[in-house]
Amino acid sequence: MNMKLLGALSGFVLLTLAVLASARPKAGPEQKCKSGPLDLVFLIDSSRSVRPHEFETMRKFMIDILNTLDIGLDTTRVGVVQYSSQVRSEFSLKTHSKLENLVKAINEIIPLAQGTMTGLAIRYLMNEAFSPEQGDRPKVPNVAVIVTDGRPQDRVAEVAAEAREKGIEIYAVGVARADMASLRAMASPPFEDHVFLVERFDLIHQFGLQFQDKLCGVDLCVESEHGCEQLCESSPGSYHCLCLPGYTLNHDGKTCAAIDLCAEGKHDCEQICISSPGSFTCDCNQGYNLNTDRKTCSPINLCAEGKHDCQQVCVNMGPGIFTCDCNEGHRLNEDKKTCSAINLCAEGKHDCQQVCVHMGPGIFTCDCNKGYRLNEDEKTCSAIDLCAEGKHDCEQICVSAPGVFTCDCNKGFKLNKDKKTCTNMDMCKTVVHGCEHQCVNTPGSYHCICPEGTLLQDDGKSCGTCRSANIDLVLLIDGSKSVRPQNFELVKKFVNQVVDSLDVSAHGTRVGLVQYSSRVRTEFPLNMFHTAEEIKAAVMKVEYMEKGTMTGLALKHMLENSFSEAEGARPASRNIPRVGLVFTDGRSQDDISEFAKKVKEAGITMYAVGVGKAVEDELREIASEPVDKHFYYTTDFSAISTIAEDLKLNVCPEESQGEIEVKDPCACENLVEFQQATINSLEQLTQKLGSMTARLEQLENQLLTRK
Repeated sequence: MNMKLLGALSGFVLLTLAVLASARPKAGPEQKCKSGPLDLVFLIDSSRSVRPHEFETMRKFMIDILNTLDIGLDTTRVGVVQYSSQVRSEFSLKTHSKLENLVKAINEIIPLAQGTMTGLAIRYLMNEAFSPEQGDRPKVPNVAVIVTDGRPQDRVAEVAAEAREKGIEIYAVGVARADMASLRAMASPPFEDHVFLVERFDLIHQFGLQFQDKLCGVDLCVESEHGCEQLCESSPGSYHCLCLPGYTLNHDGKTCAAIDLCAEGKHDCEQICISSPGSFTCDCNQGYNLNTDRKTCSPINLCAEGKHDCQQVCVNMGPGIFTCDCNEGHRLNEDKKTCSAINLCAEGKHDCQQVCVHMGPGIFTCDCNKGYRLNEDEKTCSAIDLCAEGKHDCEQICVSAPGVFTCDCNKGFKLNKDKKTCTNMDMCKTVVHGCEHQCVNTPGSYHCICPEGTLLQDDGKSCGTCRSANIDLVLLIDGSKSVRPQNFELVKKFVNQVVDSLDVSAHGTRVGLVQYSSRVRTEFPLNMFHTAEEIKAAVMKVEYMEKGTMTGLALKHMLENSFSEAEGARPASRNIPRVGLVFTDGRSQDDISEFAKKVKEAGITMYAVGVGKAVEDELREIASEPVDKHFYYTTDFSAISTIAEDLKLNVCPEESQGEIEVKDPCACENLVEFQQATINSLEQLTQKLGSMTARLEQLENQLLTRK
């Protein structure tokens, strides 16, 4: 695209943005900006989701833009195409040449009110609307403005890229439910100038107010921070950067680079080309001399020329480079020139594991320290292990050191004064056992027990209502504008109902809370509070964020931050279940697929709770399998307390799977089951008794040996 076309296109860009700011008075005919010839097509979404009053706003949006343009067959041509499940051209680029006719035609448009086939519409725009038959002019900029309120029902990225490659500059204006990823896939770069997203149709006028004054005869090179490094050249409504002679404009369109004949390969130097703007000189790498032709180079051999100061050996390392070395049995001194006879042992030039014995210049043998013997390889040594060889009189444990040993006892035993025999200890009285309820001593060890009605937890010390009550739980709550303050208070009560159902403690369940809207905020991490009362008090102090619904960003934050050890998540090696619960009332404004998948791949069990306008497909995508046990939905915020009562997070099977089965003790199958369990218990007791008998016999034999 030549410079004039670029100037015209840039002028229209700024003009379009300025028109969107409809709060300004409309320009009269004498105030119209002369932006140059332009072919402009509006591509408007008239799907079912666009309500009648919203379509009227879009109609006014187009008319406001036309009021600022110099309309005519030789200036700016305008066409309008609307689409839903089908595409319909309302009028082409060559249909109307007067503003009043364009306005009349726009006011007569009847919405299609069907689906949202944006990709199909862009293909029509490329193949038909911008064709010579429809009034497209050669060498005139093609500009398309796409206005949509929803996610496309077909693929847009490929066809939009094809349209941009054909020279169509695309602006994507998204309203309300529009998908930012789809807008970026359609629009021309840079996205900050070509992609706009607003919450409501009545806000689409707000863009571009700051640019309007730049369109009508203002020298942007003088009045703006153009950023050109060397020269700036103005054009109507735009500018472009130029460079001084001997320089070329870089890809950023602003900075300049010297024309480098060396870099462009326009020289005949053999080794080094030294560039200056428009000329060059040759040079050589280190160790080479430049020949008389001032182009080629010859290597310098300092050793062969005797230009070195080595005492014994000069080693040529390449052109102009040498190092000194020594004859065998000598070492190079620190001056890197002279040599001294070497002691291989003293210099560490041996492979003895322990002791090197110097036998003369360049000769050594290996030996071992006391308590070690030399192996067959005559290099390595092995410790003399008296314990392994049975040369000790320890009752229980022999601790070996090279050539010597000491005695020790098994856990739960202490070494007697003879330093050989052992006596059993009461472990419950001699160690910090950490049992929450009661410590029970066993020979050489101990174990913890809990009162009736509770179970010993996985740490083997604390007691609780169920073993699986120990989890790390992070709740993601939606604080978007659609929730509203009074409903947000119900959400906080919902969180506290969930907390009431958990066994919260530093060693039991830990709870963290994250609120999200257009951004994500950690209200408190997993390691901040250790009682249900502290957590519930903190929840009630949480302040409502408002704004958007970035559920994908919240899932990313939970994965990368909330379940980190730095924020209180226990190490994965401890196998403490990690559970995430997402509460939302609407569709996410960003993509959730990537991090909904990644959190589950990271081993986090996900629950999804939706209310009101929450999208079921998104909730199911977040929830873990089986989805029916991890997905909850209600239409009204007042009913979420019922969900909290049903939601047990599958922590305790007896709580989450209904009533506990009560078996009839007199039923035949239950008698058989009880009998088998009793037999198994007796067999285990018999095995333990046999082990104890064998141990007693061993002790008796040791006593007889000592006598």
